Amino acid sequence: MNLHEYQAKALLARFSVPVSPGLVVAQSIEAAPERLPASQDGRWVVKAQIHSGARGKAGGIALADTPEGVQAEAAKLLGRTLVTAQTGGAGLPVHQVLIEPAVAIARELYLAMTIDRQSQRVVVIASAQGGMDIEEVSEKDPNAILRLQINPTVGLMAYQARQLAFALGLTNSAFKQFPALLRGLYDAFIAEDADLIEINPLAVTQEHQLLAVDAKVTIDSNAAYRQKALFDQRDLTQEDPTEVAARSSGLNYISLTGEIACMVNGAGLAMATMDLIQSAGGQPANFLDVGGGTSTEKVAAAFKLILANPRVRAILVNIFGGIVRCDLIATGIITAAKEVGLTIPTVVRLEGTNAAEGRQMLAESGLSLIAENDLASAAARVVALSNGAAS
Repeated sequence: MNLHEYQAKALLARFSVPVSPGLVVAQSIEAAPERLPASQDGRWVVKAQIHSGARGKAGGIALADTPEGVQAEAAKLLGRTLVTAQTGGAGLPVHQVLIEPAVAIARELYLAMTIDRQSQRVVVIASAQGGMDIEEVSEKDPNAILRLQINPTVGLMAYQARQLAFALGLTNSAFKQFPALLRGLYDAFIAEDADLIEINPLAVTQEHQLLAVDAKVTIDSNAAYRQKALFDQRDLTQEDPTEVAARSSGLNYISLTGEIACMVNGAGLAMATMDLIQSAGGQPANFLDVGGGTSTEKVAAAFKLILANPRVRAILVNIFGGIVRCDLIATGIITAAKEVGLTIPTVVRLEGTNAAEGRQMLAESGLSLIAENDLASAAARVVALSNGAAS
């Protein structure tokens, strides 16, 4: 789960990571002069709060020299749909803006913490070339990316923080401040079950102080049960509405860009199914896992999600009857197909207990359900149907 910038900064501030005082407003009139955070040089930054980077290049971050200018910039952003290089063409709605005093920056650094799946350790990623897309820095100058692995037994060591401070070229107060900042970042990462904490840029101000100018925090969704306070802040308006609806039905759904919908029980089976569709020349429209113990209600909900996508031209249902018998699954598919008025060509591959009985029930249903025994054949068939072949 992603946090907004203002939520991420509030979290980091609790762990003594330095951030600017900010004001979050949902209407420009709330940015009254008396409410604005103090600014030494009379300038403020107005930032659109959406779950995306690259806001500055998309016009989502503005500078203002007066309180009236702050209100005007806030009014321009609020209610707007902001399209960035990371949002896709639909963009994301701006419901809040964050107003902070402008900062005189001497240097911009990059600092992030995430999990290295190969080493199974928390890794710190840093660069003296902050303020840019880290992917671009990595591509053009790989040596500019610094990596520091943290041993889970002993945690972050003070000498590691000092080594990284030297490598980043920090001096004066910024050098002394860095170990405590990195310790705060690590404590926040562990305590809040983060997947990613990214500060870009981490500014060195002209007074040689470190300041998190922008921050991104992603919380591990598997930790929702023990991070309730954070998950209560979830902003569903920033998420794909189909994926939100799927979660409420107990389905795992991810929207993709193709034209062939998939309904599968099991994440691994879903990945294999999508691979075979692509191998046959098609493109999956979604990842949809109905789970091991699926039911008629779940299948119906899954069909409704699939049919809500106007790009879908054919459906591949690939179910392994291990926990539930295939004849019961076939009953659920037929009932759900009748309930939603399924007319899109649908290939069903059943394998497992009572698979033959299940396929016979599908064939005799009178619906546009095409039973296949083999997964590769099913993938080829559904791709052909999506291209207009007769069923």
